[in-house]
Amino acid sequence: MRWCRRRLTGIMTGMRHTLRACLWARPAVGAHATGTGADLVRGRMQLLAENVLLRHQLIVLRRGVKRPATTPADRALLVLLAGRVRAWRHALHIVQPDTLLRWHRAGFRALWRHKSRPGPGRPPLAAETVAQIRRLAVENPLWGAERIRGELLKLGIRVAKRTIQTYLRGAIAPRPRGQAWATFLRNHAGAIWACDFLPVTDLAFRPVFAFCIVALANRLVVHVGVTRHPTDAWVAQQLREATPFDQRPRYLIRDNDGKFGVAFARIAAASSIEILRTPYRAPRANAACERFLGSVRRECLDHILVLGERHLRRVLREYVAYFNGARPHQGLGQAIPAPSPWKTRSGEGPICAVPVLGGLHHTYQRAA
Repeated sequence: MRWCRRRLTGIMTGMRHTLRACLWARPAVGAHATGTGADLVRGRMQLLAENVLLRHQLIVLRRGVKRPATTPADRALLVLLAGRVRAWRHALHIVQPDTLLRWHRAGFRALWRHKSRPGPGRPPLAAETVAQIRRLAVENPLWGAERIRGELLKLGIRVAKRTIQTYLRGAIAPRPRGQAWATFLRNHAGAIWACDFLPVTDLAFRPVFAFCIVALANRLVVHVGVTRHPTDAWVAQQLREATPFDQRPRYLIRDNDGKFGVAFARIAAASSIEILRTPYRAPRANAACERFLGSVRRECLDHILVLGERHLRRVLREYVAYFNGARPHQGLGQAIPAPSPWKTRSGEGPICAVPVLGGLHHTYQRAA
């Protein structure tokens, strides 16, 4: 029993010594000897600078706070002393080396900001000239500084290219490489139409199909047709009715619906219309027509019970007249595609409300 007690006491004593050796860090003899040898090689100025660096850190630590706060003077002195010590990373104890480097970069920026402050020299440009430079840049996004400089020379204003670049930095956003899709549509929208089908279910749960053609330039609904059996011949006849008197687009966007057959392609080719098929599962490629179909559902068909084909044709005909002639469009800057048959009169006079679709919508105008 005594032997076991002595054995257990010895084990606990060994564990206590091991934990004490792990918890309290002791400098290794080899590392201490290596550091002493390195100090013998270094010069007197290096040792003095390192001692001053260590002493100043001790002064900061003696201030009696849990996390010592460094003043701007402390930061400047630590950066200055670290620049004189070759092994400054090992001599730092109260801050990280990255923190000291961040202080050095901040001081470098402050120094050059002070040197670059405006002072006596070339007078700044007149406010009218600066406004003209920014106006040319905003109104002509494809122009660079040299192009704007040439335009200003035509107006009798002499400005250097570097000066123009200085005033253009905060005036316009950086141009992306290539042409944006919005810019392409804006440049070619006048020659592009889009078409799509709108499936509707009537009161007897029978399907009815509406075929719509929209012009991308002004969101004008060119044609709407309604049928229960959208065959290839019927769709081709709708395209023929939508392009009378040589009024046709250069391109026509459609999806991959099987209703567009050989006859439709033949009529398009005879009218010199190039068909553009959208990719599969990409409704955004036909966004203008898809948005019109969404407006039809939200503003009209979701609030009306469709009785049949003739009823749907009459409802869509009235809604299209309102959509083209009286409804403001966000995509056009709240403008109207074709202000007809309702024309808003400006000036004085009472404002009258004209009901549309039995009062579902109203258009407003001043009485004559």
